[in-house]
Amino acid sequence: MFELDEKKMLSVVSSFQVPVKPKILSEIDVLMAENEPNIDKIAVLIASDVGLSASILKIINSPLYGMSRRISKIKQAVTMLGLNTIKSLVTAILLKQSFVGKASISLERFWDDANDIANAMTFIGSKVKNKLPVEVFYTIGLFHDCGIPLLALKYADYKNVLIEANSSQENFIAVEEKHYKTNHAVLGYYISSSWHLPKEICQLILQHHDHSYLFSHADEKYKIAFAALKAAENLVERTKRFNYSKEWQESGKQFLDILGITAVDYDDIEEDYSELF
Repeated sequence: MFELDEKKMLSVVSSFQVPVKPKILSEIDVLMAENEPNIDKIAVLIASDVGLSASILKIINSPLYGMSRRISKIKQAVTMLGLNTIKSLVTAILLKQSFVGKASISLERFWDDANDIANAMTFIGSKVKNKLPVEVFYTIGLFHDCGIPLLALKYADYKNVLIEANSSQENFIAVEEKHYKTNHAVLGYYISSSWHLPKEICQLILQHHDHSYLFSHADEKYKIAFAALKAAENLVERTKRFNYSKEWQESGKQFLDILGITAVDYDDIEEDYSELF
């Protein structure tokens, strides 16, 4: 399995402003690690941040969640959706807020796409046989490209490099390496590590453009998550831009085999997804 060398890691740390894990998220982790997590304490903690709680309620009351009645309090949201789902939403909001400054791409559009992919991964995760909770699918979908905003905030020409990478026959990572001697997967690995995500998720993020991951010693359930990520990227590309993603065009059959579904099954998932989202 591919590993980062220490020099490269130190280079990443010194040359980029990597966002640190917010204190409130660490406090939620502590409360959730208790044998019997106290929902009231967690709800009060989240509600103490007015902006965060308002964002959560706005998301939960959107058509995406299809609530039968309007949710007006964080405790209601935690009770109805569960702690893991609420934590995923908190993480998503705080991650987005951690990237500030003038960027060479639209960060709003980037996070819209990231959230769409996270939701698509969750949708696929609920449709295939796998031992990972759907919240893990959401987290991978949200974090997998989180190195891109760092590059966009640092380099004024990154938008042009993105266009080149998307149209080139070269691997996405190779194009970034050619220009910057680093890439968004390495940066994403470091961000996810600094936010204390499980090491298996960090490794998947590091290799999410490296198909050799599927033949590594990684746990089979994370290989399924890798394939689900590629299926989710393609779902979003199909739904929003009516195209096929480059990696899906190259290896879609392989990803379907890992997911244990047929092309017909995937077409059904795509149809259901497009109707819902």
